[in-house]
Amino acid sequence: MSGMDWPAIWLSLRLAAIVCAVLLVIGLPIACWLTFSRWRWRFLVESIVALPLVLPPTVLGFYVLMAIGSRSPFGRAWERWTGHGLAFTFEGLVLASVLYSLPFMVQPMASAFAQVDTSLIEASSTLGASRLRTFFFITIPLSIDGIVTGVVLAFAHTLGEFGVVLMVGGNLPGVTRTVSISIYDQVQSFRYDDANATALLLLVFSFVVLAGVYALTRKPWTMAPLK
Repeated sequence: MSGMDWPAIWLSLRLAAIVCAVLLVIGLPIACWLTFSRWRWRFLVESIVALPLVLPPTVLGFYVLMAIGSRSPFGRAWERWTGHGLAFTFEGLVLASVLYSLPFMVQPMASAFAQVDTSLIEASSTLGASRLRTFFFITIPLSIDGIVTGVVLAFAHTLGEFGVVLMVGGNLPGVTRTVSISIYDQVQSFRYDDANATALLLLVFSFVVLAGVYALTRKPWTMAPLK
């Protein structure tokens, strides 16, 4: 374990946790709108949300870098507000990771929302509950499996990012060097034992998290009967 890059591991965990928190806040209303909206051009928004699934990470990272660079209006505004640029910073990593992991959070939640019995939502409205109250007390509790799945997928996806974080954050130790970039550096310097130890840690962690989620969200009535 002595060869592991612990600062990179902790930075990646912090990044994944922050990204999941941000995505949970913005992903819930997006998933709700995509599920219940009847706007005829909704598929355009769905395509934008799902774009990171098919877009090469380096392409997304390049355009994010251009959007937050010192030559862009957003980048200049950020620099005037904070006194420093957004590119090659931890904040820039958070922004890029939120965009890159957005579909991994939104799609499971939208799928879960679509499975909620609409008669329950209509009954809540008939009883005088507002849409917001119905959403928080009816839709969310009945969709908790999809929400948990989205959080776990977004966390795991952020933890293993490489192309986007390298393009936007570079490789600054203690600032933007994530665990995936650290593994790449270890391989490049022929430190295969260190790379194997770090990769194995991530493999075991990912398996334990996924196994725990599947165990918690498994429905008793979907299990095959014992013979």
